[in-house]
Amino acid sequence: MRIAVIGAGSWGTTMASLMAEATATVLWCRRVDVAEAINTGARNPDYLGDMALDARLTATTDLEFALRAANIIVMAVPSHGTRSVLTAGSGFVANDALIVSLSKGFEQSTRLRMTEVAREVLDHDPALLGVLTGPNLAKEVLAGQPTASVVAFPRIETADILPAFVPTPTLRIYTSTDVVGCEAAGALKNVMAIGTGMAQGLGFGDNTRAALITRSLNELSRIGRAMGGDPATFAGLAGMGDLIATCSSPLSRNRKVGVALGEGRTLSEITREMNMVAEGIKTTKSVLEIAVGYGLDVPIVEQVGKVLHEDLPPIEAMRALLNRPTGREFDAL
Repeated sequence: MRIAVIGAGSWGTTMASLMAEATATVLWCRRVDVAEAINTGARNPDYLGDMALDARLTATTDLEFALRAANIIVMAVPSHGTRSVLTAGSGFVANDALIVSLSKGFEQSTRLRMTEVAREVLDHDPALLGVLTGPNLAKEVLAGQPTASVVAFPRIETADILPAFVPTPTLRIYTSTDVVGCEAAGALKNVMAIGTGMAQGLGFGDNTRAALITRSLNELSRIGRAMGGDPATFAGLAGMGDLIATCSSPLSRNRKVGVALGEGRTLSEITREMNMVAEGIKTTKSVLEIAVGYGLDVPIVEQVGKVLHEDLPPIEAMRALLNRPTGREFDAL
């Protein structure tokens, strides 16, 4: 049995390190210096600081070496790079390989989920395409702090395979067949985290954050259900769990973007200083297009989009939300 993890950011590296504890695991990196740091010092300093990785983990910049003969392929590249990396590696992917996406976003040009992109590029059996998601901030997981994830495949017996390959007792992995809902929730919560971060950057407190998280869950669930997700998914780890973590933690990149915007910094300034991708920046446009297609009212996403892409001041976005008419809690926002 061999596992390939494609993408050496913080979450990809963390999952590769955990999987290497039990199974031969190869981590594909874009950069030579990242691969060398992992192979020589069991560290990925650019993304995980001085946190130790499993010494049995092997890193490479050779995509063919990583993918060939892999029984499980874990895709951990950002959503905007998934198609190009899969295309480059398509000739090395076994027809019966299990493919698990860790990416939390939509492809911007097509608005496809990552398993849909994989199916297009690889012409793979959809039953072998799944997603792992949940409240999983990489540094906390690697440090052994208790948390949980959900892995979703179209067939529950396929989903049941993966937990055995993540042997750490502090990461509990539940299973689901709702691939659509899990992928949608993982992408949508990043947009909401930017909005919640903006409120904090503006100086608002816990009441505001709690209200925004709650109403974000309502909005996220509305979009996810329209896409075909199971309503229960959005009350679980992929929905509420990930939303709370991403909107609340100082480790959340999307929340950091929102906080900086609320403090008056420009998006170009913020992104120049980041060495990791905040998926919500690109995802917002896709989510707005998806909502329009379904005829949905998504005021939080709309206001986040105006701040990100139309230079609306965050305080004006907050005023726009507060000036909306009220109604029954689950009928209107």
